Amino acid sequence: MSDGIIDLTQYLDREDGEDYEASSTTFALWGADGERSRFALPLWRSIYLAGGDRGAIVWRDPLAAHAPQPFVVLDLAKDPPRTEFDGSLLGSADDAPPTVREHVSGGLSVLLGTREGRQWFMVIDGGEHRDSNVHGRDREDILFLAGECAGLLFLRDFADEA
Repeated sequence: MSDGIIDLTQYLDREDGEDYEASSTTFALWGADGERSRFALPLWRSIYLAGGDRGAIVWRDPLAAHAPQPFVVLDLAKDPPRTEFDGSLLGSADDAPPTVREHVSGGLSVLLGTREGRQWFMVIDGGEHRDSNVHGRDREDILFLAGECAGLLFLRDFADEA
């Protein structure tokens, strides 16, 4: 492995000896400069587990009427990455303990926490080809990955940059 290059195929669930064929040649990041690139791997893994095509860390001000604001976006379907998000994808600050909130659009969201009046979420979008909700180990793994994102946001003070 070269410096700064992550081989994501090692994180895929596959049978021994089975080769990975990329279903898409797009891997577009937005807002992942410098240390923010640490969000790429947990977002990518969550997108894969949820059967989506885009993942993001977004925030919203519950008192303002604007759409969720992107912080980091990883888009596996479009380049440049899509940075607009529908507010209906987000859960509520009352979602405790953290839970995977699934949507009729096939997407899901997890509340990461609140800081200085902003609510932070991990959003996975584009899972409409998924035929059922995320269950079992995949759901647990998504919650674990959301915890990694929350740790980056709040323990490394990335949330203060927004």
